[in-house]
Amino acid sequence: MLLTKKANQQRPVDFPSEKDAKFAEKAAQAEHSQKTKAATESTKEQVEELNQEDLEEIVAADQPELEKELAAAQAKADEFEDKYLRAEAEIQNMHTRHQKERASHEKYASQKLGTAILPVVDNLQRALAVPADDEAAQQLHKGVAMVLEHLQQALTENNITPVGQVGDQFDPQFHQAVQTVPADDEHPADTIYQVLQTGYCLKDRTIRPAMVVVAK
Repeated sequence: MLLTKKANQQRPVDFPSEKDAKFAEKAAQAEHSQKTKAATESTKEQVEELNQEDLEEIVAADQPELEKELAAAQAKADEFEDKYLRAEAEIQNMHTRHQKERASHEKYASQKLGTAILPVVDNLQRALAVPADDEAAQQLHKGVAMVLEHLQQALTENNITPVGQVGDQFDPQFHQAVQTVPADDEHPADTIYQVLQTGYCLKDRTIRPAMVVVAK
């Protein structure tokens, strides 16, 4: 044991050589760390040396560019807001228009059917205007009158009502004057003297004006 201990004491200590790759790598890392530390300390010193006036000068130098960018961003935001408001208004207008069209369609839904029936009513009225001399004609006359009554009832149930009677005040909204005659005691001026064809209204809409002779 004494010999072994003596031999260990006499063995030389191995130091890393500069030619060793690991030694060079560690040396480079240490040098880089020192440079980084020095740069950080230098930057810190420069920042500490800046006073309030220097900071204001830096901000003032960049202010025009910042204001320009801010103005451009604000203009872009205003443009997007304007487009959004226009689109929202257009959607609201479309919705309102659709509601009005739907309400109008529901309100005047029976106009097409009523317009198709009116010529039939006119022909039945003309048929009833022909005198019935014999029994067969009278029976036919009675049947035509019943059909006409049912059609007129159907029109009334669908809010289609006749307009234009003798003695009514002439109204161009509901009547169409095709002829004029001199006014008299029984037919004052601007009143209906004769009805040539009955007019019809669907609620507040005239679907066919009455063709009349007006006293003047």
